[in-house]
Amino acid sequence: MREYHRENLSHDPIHGYIPFRSNVRLAEGEVSERQIIDHPWVQRLRQIHQLQTAWWVFPTAEHTRFQHVLGVMHLASRFVEHLYPGLAENCPGVPSRGYVESLLRMAGLLHDVGHGPFGHFFDEHYLRPLGETHETIGARIIVQELGDLLGGIRRNPNSSMDAGEKLDPRQVAWLIRRPREGDAQGQPQWLVFLRALLSGIYTIDNLDFVLRDAYMSGYSNRAFDLDRLLHYSFFSPSGLTIHDRGIDALLRFMSVRGELFRSIYFHRTVRAIDLTLADLFRASKSRLFDGNPAERLEQYLGFTEMSLLVDVSRWRHAGDAETRELGERWQALLERRVAWKMACQRILVFSDRDPERSSIFSEEALVEQRLRLGLPGELAQLPLRVDIARHIFRPNTRGPAQGQNFLFDSAHQRVRPLTTNQLFERLPVSHRICRIYAQSEEHAPLLATLLDQLIGGGGVDDLTNM
Repeated sequence: MREYHRENLSHDPIHGYIPFRSNVRLAEGEVSERQIIDHPWVQRLRQIHQLQTAWWVFPTAEHTRFQHVLGVMHLASRFVEHLYPGLAENCPGVPSRGYVESLLRMAGLLHDVGHGPFGHFFDEHYLRPLGETHETIGARIIVQELGDLLGGIRRNPNSSMDAGEKLDPRQVAWLIRRPREGDAQGQPQWLVFLRALLSGIYTIDNLDFVLRDAYMSGYSNRAFDLDRLLHYSFFSPSGLTIHDRGIDALLRFMSVRGELFRSIYFHRTVRAIDLTLADLFRASKSRLFDGNPAERLEQYLGFTEMSLLVDVSRWRHAGDAETRELGERWQALLERRVAWKMACQRILVFSDRDPERSSIFSEEALVEQRLRLGLPGELAQLPLRVDIARHIFRPNTRGPAQGQNFLFDSAHQRVRPLTTNQLFERLPVSHRICRIYAQSEEHAPLLATLLDQLIGGGGVDDLTNM
């Protein structure tokens, strides 16, 4: 009989009931999943929005990283239930299902534990200059702060580890990090295969956030067919493979993900807020957090989106003039008074044959420079900003992550790279949304004309927002 007394349930609008092991009747030295979920490092994610600034534009999308990581943990179990037999068949030395499932569940639960305020925005504007990402900081938190607890995990709601097995926090930390050239050397094959579920084309991470963000923003309450995608996925000797009968479900997922980027994550007002926030971060860095979070984890634990917004709201009452001035600027953002307005927008689509990296639209500063050359003298100092948002529509076509996803060709009864599928090949590699922002719409026609001259015949007009 299922040990109902040893599990708790969390009700979720996306996945229904999410079970996890409770604190009841633990063996000596055993740690429950609930202890990890209730740990301050995980509870901290309740104070960081999943949609880093889009919640200022989409009022119902107030969900946090905490809800998301619970959903990813749950999807980890669904995938292991379906994929473990193929993993055991194709890889030597695979641990028990209990070990693999607990490992992937903890990786799903902790993959965002290193995030700072405003998520990926904090990576770009604070962590990157320090040589860090939320993944490198998350890996350090997993090993240094949570390692002893993770080593005490013995079971999950569906399976238990074999005697003598002990969860290795270093493997959890390795799974959550983005693939780098040569970093799989020395890792067991089964672990390398599992990484496709966190860093591949469709992962337990992006499957959850696409469903969750689409639902919470009001975009769609059933964005794609998760069940069909999972049903046609398996581990072959090459790695994570999708049967060609599931390719339409995969393409639907990729299409919806692309639509979310264009409609929500890269919404024109969201990007205007990001421009404002970037200016504020640049001026406020030294006051927001002192030093490298990776070296000051105790202080980083208390540094969240909520703590930041409360702190900056008090700055306008500070004793020194510089802090007061910054506080007034932050207050304008808190009241959603954003100076930048979109003057024009164009979308550029890049395929395999397009020289994206050599395009002028790979550098915002270069586009602004060329635009200003076309402005009449009296407008030479016109306040404007160029924003180029890039979405990789067909991920993992290049770089260390390439080769993690495969296709089963039923006509030839063989596995080959997913990128060779005809339908997949017809997808664009990436989209770049180029927008010009000004502080009024007065000069929008002129700016649009100048932008079109730069694009020439290579751009696709998007007139819906003009």
